[in-house]
Amino acid sequence: MEKTLTDCKVLIVDDTEMNIDILVETLEDKYELSVAMDGSSALECVELEKPDLILLDIMMPDLDGYTVCKKLKKDETTRDIPIIFLTAITDVGSKAKGFEAGAVDYITKPFESIEVQARVKTHLLLERARKELLNQNEILEERVKERTREIELTQEAMIDAFATLAEYRDPETGGHIKRTKNYVKVMATKLSTLNEYKEFITKDVIEKYYSSAPLHDIGKIGIRDEILLKPGRLTSGEFDEMKKHTVLGLKVLEEASQNLGEKSFLKYAMEFSKYHHERWDGKGYPEGLSKSDIPLAGRIMAIADVYDALISKRVYKPAFSHEEAVEMIRQGSNSQFDPSLVDVFLDISNQFYDISQKYKDE
Repeated sequence: MEKTLTDCKVLIVDDTEMNIDILVETLEDKYELSVAMDGSSALECVELEKPDLILLDIMMPDLDGYTVCKKLKKDETTRDIPIIFLTAITDVGSKAKGFEAGAVDYITKPFESIEVQARVKTHLLLERARKELLNQNEILEERVKERTREIELTQEAMIDAFATLAEYRDPETGGHIKRTKNYVKVMATKLSTLNEYKEFITKDVIEKYYSSAPLHDIGKIGIRDEILLKPGRLTSGEFDEMKKHTVLGLKVLEEASQNLGEKSFLKYAMEFSKYHHERWDGKGYPEGLSKSDIPLAGRIMAIADVYDALISKRVYKPAFSHEEAVEMIRQGSNSQFDPSLVDVFLDISNQFYDISQKYKDE
């Protein structure tokens, strides 16, 4: 239930009983009142029960009003309570000092009942409006979060649907998809801690890498069964045909992202698909790019993809051990793979092993 003005709590702080009596008589029919006669007592009252507004005398023994106000404004739990100073001081400098301390207004002694009532009511209304606005902002933020999550779930569903298409065509890709997206995530997470990469490998980029990595082989849906499912090594011509899965994947993803604009979540999926078979030395495909001309997503997936291929059994080869796979990638540094990424891989290769065991093929 929304709080009415008559439910509001006002704390009166003044070291003179006559002043307190006047303020109580002026406000008692309109608000719930509490009283303190010095700064220390005022702070204790606020700690016990936070008021909606404080009328605070400046000139008091022990702690003066400025000090009390500053203490309240430094505390996150009390900084938003509006404070109106009570004072006989009228010079501009003293008033400025009060506003700097955090007060919202002044009431000058001797008190005029109508003025006290008007100023207290005005600031309570302002405070209620501030809280209502804050509440509305929180509601809007929550709605934005819900909508963002809905969009993310839609994206994930779309990615899963695409990846499932590839999995149906190639029975070896099911576990491969789960493993490679997790390899990519741990690689990117590690890169985000390094000076060379941390500015652009953000948490958002890591999540997009993770969610779009399953699409790196989506182009295999366009490869003929007799090549894709061949139980043995491919001929030179067949391998040339298989290479086309990189650009076929790019084409599928480009068409899917046409209506999503330049910030499409499929941006990284396209990079994974097209560039994960490029090599650091320029001898890869489809474009023969080299070194940093290869997008980072492609360089990361190159290591993730090869590691998983090495540790997985194929009709044309046995599965290599984790140690053997790590050594092969080490040997491919500066030729097949980005040497700086190989260093990262070697540093976290135990995480690759854990992932490979968690999502091991049945």
